[in-house]
Amino acid sequence: MENLGALLLLLTCVSRFPLTEGFPKFVCNNGRCVPVNQRCDGVDHCGDGSDEISCLNCTSGSFHCVAASHCVSARSICDGKLDCSDGADEQLDACASLSKPQTCTRSEFRCANGHCVPNSWRCDHSPDCEDRSDEENCDQNECEIDNGGCSHMCIDLPFGFMCDCPSGMRLVTDTHCEDVDHCLDSDVCDQICGNFDGSPACECQDGYELTAGTGQCKATGAVGHVVVSTHEGVKWMDLSGSEQGNITYKRVSQGPVTALNANNTLYWTSPENDVIYRMSLDASDHRPAVLLKASVGVRGLAVDWIHELLYWVSTSTHALHVASLNDSKQRQLVSGLSRPTAVAVQPLLGYLFWAESGASPRIERVSLDGTSRISLINSSIRSPVAISIDLPRGLLYWADSGLRTISRVAFDGQHRKMVVESNGYLDQPFGLAVFESRVYWSDQFTKSICSADKHNGNMLQVSQRLGAVSPAGLVILQPLLQPAGKDLLQSGTGTPLPDSAFPWILSLTVIISLLLVGVVLWWQRSEFGAPRSLSLLGDVTLKESQDPLLLSKLPVVHEHKGGTQNGST
Repeated sequence: MENLGALLLLLTCVSRFPLTEGFPKFVCNNGRCVPVNQRCDGVDHCGDGSDEISCLNCTSGSFHCVAASHCVSARSICDGKLDCSDGADEQLDACASLSKPQTCTRSEFRCANGHCVPNSWRCDHSPDCEDRSDEENCDQNECEIDNGGCSHMCIDLPFGFMCDCPSGMRLVTDTHCEDVDHCLDSDVCDQICGNFDGSPACECQDGYELTAGTGQCKATGAVGHVVVSTHEGVKWMDLSGSEQGNITYKRVSQGPVTALNANNTLYWTSPENDVIYRMSLDASDHRPAVLLKASVGVRGLAVDWIHELLYWVSTSTHALHVASLNDSKQRQLVSGLSRPTAVAVQPLLGYLFWAESGASPRIERVSLDGTSRISLINSSIRSPVAISIDLPRGLLYWADSGLRTISRVAFDGQHRKMVVESNGYLDQPFGLAVFESRVYWSDQFTKSICSADKHNGNMLQVSQRLGAVSPAGLVILQPLLQPAGKDLLQSGTGTPLPDSAFPWILSLTVIISLLLVGVVLWWQRSEFGAPRSLSLLGDVTLKESQDPLLLSKLPVVHEHKGGTQNGST
């Protein structure tokens, strides 16, 4: 009888649907007929769910509930509702990441479900949050709450709001205003830029010559050289790459390298080693010497040429360190970092910079003593691996291996600009340096040393292809890159290292204090005992105004039970 009933239902389905509408059909438990191609697609076409029961395979647009042997639509996955009897559709790894609240920036609106959308999408008559929360309460004045997230002016609109800037400033990242700098916008000058009749007028710092009609500043005097660290040793080449040679032949893991131009000394290490080496280029044998033992995982080195200090960051200590180049005394300056990758210093202004990759990539700045910490870059950055200073223009450059770009920013975090985009020679950058009108970098994927215009990335030049040798840290040797300046640490900014003379000064201060206390006590005793002393001195009299210290020059008086006896010593 059951088979007969099923056959009758099938005949009914066949009779209801002409062959032109598709055949065969599936018979639902409630007697309804649906096309077979709609079975197990995650959608209940029968109305009783029977077309999604006992499904061994689900279509790509659906999810298989194993426990109940049926399919649910892919749209039902991670929607907060249990569509599978065992809740499998809400227990996927993807659901955990979707349900985890995101951290929204100042330029974003936080949806009720924790997701982020741009502030400009708020109340624009188009729901962008999955829960439509960006279109709720649109009659409120968003500017009354934290100024709408705007750094300067917030303008309330009938639907939503907008940020605006005062004259002389412009809006960046939807909410933040920064000063308009026509020199940085035009990028005509390599170094000093001034306005003359409304157009930029270029000048150069001492030691450079201005190339007529170009705004480029060329260094005079010593010729610059590129020094690069490789696993076959430290190599050098001229800026064009036409000449090159080996400085050391020691085979080590390639790592960061830096220099002190004043005494022609190189410093380098490798992430796998805990030793930082130094070597004088003026020495005849070019034999490396151990400067200090640091820690493994050193990813960046930088020399403060004013105070003769060495800075480095380590992924094993998660800290920024400083050491003296003279006595190797060292300490941690900034701790608690995530995955530091690079460091740079501008001692003339007292700035120290470092980069971090990992879960929260960023670039930050502190003073030389580790105080006044601020974040310069924390958005649109993925894996910064190298940073370098453009000293004459006051700009910080960084290479991002994740985005395959080289960008720059002013020391205050403004005027950010991407300079070099992925060009086939920016796949795995490691070292970075800026000199004259060009930015130089080493690329480990193409095993080459490259350079491009520091303003716009034009005129790419592959200075050297190293064959099977993979380059790492890179530094340019030229005295103008480390000009003389004021010693800020001696003028009140503090010192990053403990002063070895401090204990002696403290001890001397304590001794002097004890002597002064003794003198005061002795004076008080003499002052209160004056009448008795005067009577014992016989013919000798003292005026109250006389210095009690002069008593030491008077005859010594010996007192006996029977009287007094004068004598001298």
